[in-house]
Amino acid sequence: MRSHNSDFLNVLSERGFIQQISDAEGLDRLAAAGEVVCYIGYDCTGPSLHVGHLLSIMMLHWLQRTGGKPITLMGGGTTRVGDPSGKDETRKILPIETINANKTSIQQVFSRFLTFGDGQGDAIMVDNAEWLAPLNYIEFLRDVGRHFSVNRMIAMDSAKLRLEREQELSFIEFNYQILQSYDYVELARRYGCNLQMGGSDQWGNIVNGVDLGRRMGTHQLYGLTCPLLMTASGAKMGKTAAGAVWLNADSLAPYDYWQYWRNTEDADVGRFLKLFTTLPMDEIARLERLEGAEINEAKKVLATEATALVHGSEEAERAAATAQKTFAEGALATTLPTVEIAEAEIAAGLGVLAAFVRAGLAASNGEARRAVSNNAISVNDARITDPQAVIGSADITAEGVIKLSWGKKKHVLLKPA
Repeated sequence: MRSHNSDFLNVLSERGFIQQISDAEGLDRLAAAGEVVCYIGYDCTGPSLHVGHLLSIMMLHWLQRTGGKPITLMGGGTTRVGDPSGKDETRKILPIETINANKTSIQQVFSRFLTFGDGQGDAIMVDNAEWLAPLNYIEFLRDVGRHFSVNRMIAMDSAKLRLEREQELSFIEFNYQILQSYDYVELARRYGCNLQMGGSDQWGNIVNGVDLGRRMGTHQLYGLTCPLLMTASGAKMGKTAAGAVWLNADSLAPYDYWQYWRNTEDADVGRFLKLFTTLPMDEIARLERLEGAEINEAKKVLATEATALVHGSEEAERAAATAQKTFAEGALATTLPTVEIAEAEIAAGLGVLAAFVRAGLAASNGEARRAVSNNAISVNDARITDPQAVIGSADITAEGVIKLSWGKKKHVLLKPA
């Protein structure tokens, strides 16, 4: 049953994307008329976005699919300040060269989800450094800063939580919410933008932007947020013991990305199929009805569909085939993640603890040693019980590799080079 007039809000609603909307009826009318121009901002704090950003990217995808125009805003300017939202300490201030390199690196993922071009509904990518970098401070304070109440700014969660915990909030961070609001006004003036979306932790900043637009004479602006996702067990979405789940292939191999989704908790499968795939809702409903061991088939579909969106169908199918060969057939799949080690180093003998660290399966020798104590690691499927064990040339298989395994699901091949 449709609860909205627009396809845009109906799709977002039935798939679980909506947390708050500043004016649902007004936005629904705009979307039904095909007049939504929406932006989401992405600061350039690292060389890759991660799964935590994927929810908002999917929102832009559905916006375009239902007739809206997406704007991906690169934070070349705001990254120089640092968003304090959800942080207990000041973000590291990055050199401009690093920010620009990060921006170039993260841009590649958007083309998987959006169609860019010069057409009316085509996505565009802009950088807020274009208008933030040349700002005159005195003029900015006079023209924009006068619309902000310090009382309200302090009451925002991004500031309040830091102050309540008696953790330092620098003046430059305190200004972030003003800059984000000003971004919205500039995008409204330059590109006709009328909607900003983001995670629920951005609600205060988004509402500030809507209000600033009203005070500075723009057309009506709207805000929409999605939930901050937690897994069924209460863990933050996109975080693993090994760190963030990156979207760039050079930061996380497609096979490991596929495995992340394959290991989804049973209770999350249906929800994640709605949020992170483009499968039709009736197909998702069918997969949600699977129970017992059959739910693993739904997890494989989730993993393959989610991986195809980020890395392409070919990489997704390769990852699925590798998993099938490794787990279901018990064979050595040479398409597993591979780390090259100098052949002379292996011939001289490589400590097993160091090998697991070099392979990225352990963060330290101490962590690998604990895994040995817990009978959690294997070399060529043989359990390692001695932390002093050494890997040598005799361990190289007929395929020319050495298989390292952490538990049943994490595998890396060492390849002599």
